[in-house]
Amino acid sequence: MNKKYKVAVLGYGEMGHALEQLLRTGHDVSIWDKFPQPDFESTVLEDIIPQADFVLFCLPVNPHREIMMQIEPLLKYGSICLSIAKGLDERGHTAAQIFNECLQDRHRYGLLYGPMISEEIRAGRYAFAQFGCEYRDSYEMITELFRNTYLHHEYTSDISGISWSVILKNVYAILFGVADELKLGDNMRGFLTVEALRELDKIVRNMGGEAGSPYHLAGLGDLITTATSESSHHHSLGRKLARDDRTHVTGEGVHTLEMVDKFNLFKKEDYALFALVHDIVHKPVDIEAELINYIKDR
Repeated sequence: MNKKYKVAVLGYGEMGHALEQLLRTGHDVSIWDKFPQPDFESTVLEDIIPQADFVLFCLPVNPHREIMMQIEPLLKYGSICLSIAKGLDERGHTAAQIFNECLQDRHRYGLLYGPMISEEIRAGRYAFAQFGCEYRDSYEMITELFRNTYLHHEYTSDISGISWSVILKNVYAILFGVADELKLGDNMRGFLTVEALRELDKIVRNMGGEAGSPYHLAGLGDLITTATSESSHHHSLGRKLARDDRTHVTGEGVHTLEMVDKFNLFKKEDYALFALVHDIVHKPVDIEAELINYIKDR
């Protein structure tokens, strides 16, 4: 008999809806949203958190710290806080770093990263993710949580590796949209995939992750999805930039570029492809010429 958990979903945007759909038939799911739509009645944090076996942060990374500080005294012993956020907050911190600072050793947390387009989940299609957590026995709970759903998951203890892989892949995904808009061909897409993964692996190791970490679902898997899907924000942004349309140049990848600069998280000059995307986003450059120069310098 499958185990039934109490699940608190924080945030009722696209991913909140998707995870509710995945879990509602097998578990007791409650939804909280800070700014609920008129036709939706949000639950109260003080009511649902003390009972929750899982607290799913279906939110951007920026509100993670504020909400975690609010709910940490209410968390049930043995519960797991789980984030799907693939960005950096205004301090340049990952979701894992925020969880670690707020929870320390008092409660467990995990990350769920990989190709998980919300529209496809809601359409009953498969999604794929790595579950990153320090404790292997937490993965047994995750397996029970998503049993009989369309989410395929794998375990890793490399929290830094998957955090930086999934965050930085958004930066590289912009370049794929650029190349497609310039009609540089499928061969170029293959080349960029190899170059991006080589560079990602170097940065991830520099940030404390394991060698080879970006070659799995949170890195390569999510990169391919984000870089090639016509519905991807970052792919569309790359297309816009290639047309020299600089209106509303926003998104997690753009914010990551800003945080790397602001906090000097690493020297972008040491990573030529990352630096190229930075210039494309922030400077009026001849994009095709800069990309060709990059190839010639390899």
